[in-house]
Amino acid sequence: MPYEWLPPETPDGPKVLHLWPYRSLPRRGFVVFIGITCGLLFLPLIAVLGSPILWGLLPFLVGVVALTWVMIERSYKDGSILEELRLTHDEVTLTRHNPRAPRQNWSANPYWVSVEMHPRGGPVEQYLTLRGSGREVEIGAFLTPDERLTLRDELQQELFAVKTQGPPAL
Repeated sequence: MPYEWLPPETPDGPKVLHLWPYRSLPRRGFVVFIGITCGLLFLPLIAVLGSPILWGLLPFLVGVVALTWVMIERSYKDGSILEELRLTHDEVTLTRHNPRAPRQNWSANPYWVSVEMHPRGGPVEQYLTLRGSGREVEIGAFLTPDERLTLRDELQQELFAVKTQGPPAL
């Protein structure tokens, strides 16, 4: 699952959930892909070694590899989204760290927060939102529909636990 609940730093510490988009091509796979691409693109150049045709083809092949590299790096940058949900007894905070936009924050009292699932009509199937403090915010829009269903159940359990435990005794 492209999300995880982090263990609390202290017994009374907040419960923290990190969500991120799935990466189908890890960095090691990226290196292998670029290496194989270079090999397959430059293999036909063996036949034209030592001729002026090599110098006519070489800039285009280098350009293809460079453009592929740049576009995959751009994809990595776009996928560096991180959503962080913090649950405490007196506040629920959702922070979205965007790659090329300012950070987005939302907070509400956990007693009034509800987890909403919109099976249809949202931007994605099984659209998952949190409602509270007069606002409704999306969470995990980059997850698959099955992952959002599982996340909804986990969020409801965690919110119920926070609501029923009450604030820690002083």
